[in-house]
Amino acid sequence: MSSFVITNLVVTLGMLQPGLGTAGTIGWQWANQSVNVAINSANANKSSPMTTAMLAKSYAIAVTASCSVALGLSRLVPRLRVSDGTRNVLKRLVPFAAVASAGALNAYLMRRGEIETGIDVRPVLSDAEKKKLEEEGKSERDVPSLGRSQKAAKLAVYETAASRVFNSSPVMIIPPMILYYIQQKAAWYKNLMEKEWVKARPRVATTIPIGLNLGLIAATSFAVLPLALAVFPQQQQ
Repeated sequence: MSSFVITNLVVTLGMLQPGLGTAGTIGWQWANQSVNVAINSANANKSSPMTTAMLAKSYAIAVTASCSVALGLSRLVPRLRVSDGTRNVLKRLVPFAAVASAGALNAYLMRRGEIETGIDVRPVLSDAEKKKLEEEGKSERDVPSLGRSQKAAKLAVYETAASRVFNSSPVMIIPPMILYYIQQKAAWYKNLMEKEWVKARPRVATTIPIGLNLGLIAATSFAVLPLALAVFPQQQQ
């Protein structure tokens, strides 16, 4: 998870670009789910290994789900009988709906095998026992398993799926809302975009909102991700 922000920065920027067409929406959702599969695979419970067939099936379902939600909402939102301002805000939130739903589904599908086989459960150690392990150069993972528990696996998988929603929520909601406010309300932004040297350079005019978006995504990710990851403890009793 230490590389989560950097890994997701470009993909998140791509998904949050306003006005993505069908090809762009599919391409960026596909890229995002590819990253999610890699993260879920790397962080899965290794006491319940996943077969290549299970990995491929979960990957295909997650990509299909995210693309379907994103494209479906992209076509639904313009037809809603709401004000133009509300419609524009909802358009900015379409990527979040797709990422949140597919991210939770992705985590569940990739790790549902753990529920069937159970995961290793280890004894709760006292502070003295933990200190002794440290002196021996060992960790709690070196303590022999008491057995495998389906109940513990179910808790772990469900919390992991929920955590994917918590992880994506701030990054997929805060930056697009701030960018929308800046583009619609901020006088300094309007003055900047109306300057002659900007109008004379279409590439610069396109780069400015992208740069703002990238900065907002990076700042939000670094600030909020630790809080999102802390919603659930890494070890449960």
